[in-house]
Amino acid sequence: MINILALGLVLALALGMLAQRIKLSPLVGYLLAGMLAAQPWWGFEEPPHHVMHEFAQIGEVLLLFGVGLHFHFKDLLSVRKVAIPGSLMCMTLWTGCGALVYHLLIPGADWVAALLFGMCVCVSSTVVLTRVLEDSKLLHTPSGHTAVGWLVMEDIFTIVLLVLLPAVFIMPEGGTRAVFCIDDLWGALWGMTWKLCLMVFCVAFLGKHVISRVLTFVARSNSNELFTLSVLTCALGIAVLATEVFNASMVFGAFLSGMVVGQSKFASRAAGDALPMRDAFAVLFFVSVGMGFDLPMLLEYWPLALGTLGLTLLFKPLSAYGVIRLLKRPGSLGVVVGTSLSQIGEFSFILAALAAGPSFGLLPPAAVNVITGVAIITITVNVACFRFVPALIRKMEDRGIGLPSADNSAIPSPTEDKDRVIVVGYGPCGNIITGILQEHNLEVIVLEMNIDTITRLQQQGIHAMHGDARLHTILRLAGAEHAKAIIITAAGAPAAEISAAARDVNPKIAVLAHTTYMRNAQAMRHAGAQIVISGEEEVALTLSSMLLRGLGATEEQIQRARAQNREKLTGTPGDILTNIL
Repeated sequence: MINILALGLVLALALGMLAQRIKLSPLVGYLLAGMLAAQPWWGFEEPPHHVMHEFAQIGEVLLLFGVGLHFHFKDLLSVRKVAIPGSLMCMTLWTGCGALVYHLLIPGADWVAALLFGMCVCVSSTVVLTRVLEDSKLLHTPSGHTAVGWLVMEDIFTIVLLVLLPAVFIMPEGGTRAVFCIDDLWGALWGMTWKLCLMVFCVAFLGKHVISRVLTFVARSNSNELFTLSVLTCALGIAVLATEVFNASMVFGAFLSGMVVGQSKFASRAAGDALPMRDAFAVLFFVSVGMGFDLPMLLEYWPLALGTLGLTLLFKPLSAYGVIRLLKRPGSLGVVVGTSLSQIGEFSFILAALAAGPSFGLLPPAAVNVITGVAIITITVNVACFRFVPALIRKMEDRGIGLPSADNSAIPSPTEDKDRVIVVGYGPCGNIITGILQEHNLEVIVLEMNIDTITRLQQQGIHAMHGDARLHTILRLAGAEHAKAIIITAAGAPAAEISAAARDVNPKIAVLAHTTYMRNAQAMRHAGAQIVISGEEEVALTLSSMLLRGLGATEEQIQRARAQNREKLTGTPGDILTNIL
């Protein structure tokens, strides 16, 4: 066992690093490592995937425990208007199409296996989605939040399926394939419902009155080893409890225990201690999946593999884009969400392995093998192609494709009695600036990428429109040709590109930008921003002013020192804005 474990880890490390170097997901390397480890030339007497499967089960439990740690209903509720209806529509559509593809391409296939195959195909990988969004710096954007909320709905769907399978399918004595309990379906569903409700109540009670106190007691010992052990005990203990007492799946119990710990005051520490273990066992999980892959079998069933590949890489992103546009959301959101979901991963493996396992036997090994092969290809293609998504969005919006249907009457025509100012971004900084400008009778137009924020602002009577401020068409619609100034309020916004675009539309416009670091300010000034406010600079000047005031300096002396130091730091005189305007 130790030899097999060492071999799997060594191959996973080498191939994972190779995949990382060539800009692919390490998951591809882990799956390939499993394929190599399963070859007969290593001389193992026992088939290695049977041993690795035991480690993979621990990986599944810790994987779902990690999902539960970071699962918050508020994250889903914040994007509920798109993520909930969009994911439900798309999962239904993808499941039906996957079942149809399976039924047409597998001779004599029954509809139970076809539907289970479709359900496996409709679920995307949590690891891949968060990784590609983070690498593209889209994870913490409105589009990234929507994609994550969409994935949360898929996770809930998968967990419900994992719970439902034992309730509605029973393996007859001496049989090889479970049968549907049609005679006592409602009785089985009722029994499953009350057992799960009792289990949720017990876990919630344990979490509030037992687990939290145990973790508090262990934390006071100041022993990192004991705290890590207690977190691992919670994950595995509740998972086993779910199986032995409530006849639920272990992964569902692990998910619940993760939610309980995640809502406690120890959530951050538990994540820091447990997630490295989760990642280590998750590697073994993917290696185990790769060990079960059979290339000759995939080639034998190449029509199903090709159909599934087309469904995953083409139909899933296109249909997600169409559904998001149907919900009257911008095309940029549809491109990000659709592209990020054009792959299948760990939850597909878990569901397929359960359906094909000895407890049910509902899916043939060929179907599981096709899912594994398609997962390897789609993960590779998805990670490689997602880097082109921002450029694709800009090209689409430059041509007017996928822009929201804007109400032109919402943006008034420029007037002579009011100066127009465009505010890019409506975070806390944009909110304050907008209020101050309106108090001084300036006409403010807000450009924001969050469509829900736009709706809220318009309801409040604030002129706002959705769009990327780097695009000339959006700036013209906002009236930049006649605006006095444009203020870039978000420190993370692409200020250099916005500045250049604004100066192209209106060479006389004053560009004011906000950045966190002084090292970025000079690049923004070269791009056309006349005033760049750096957080580091303002903190230094404010702290020094407070010190001088405490030492007895007059306000005139303090203001003169601020002006001199600002000009020294930025090369910009204090009255430059007056000259520009």
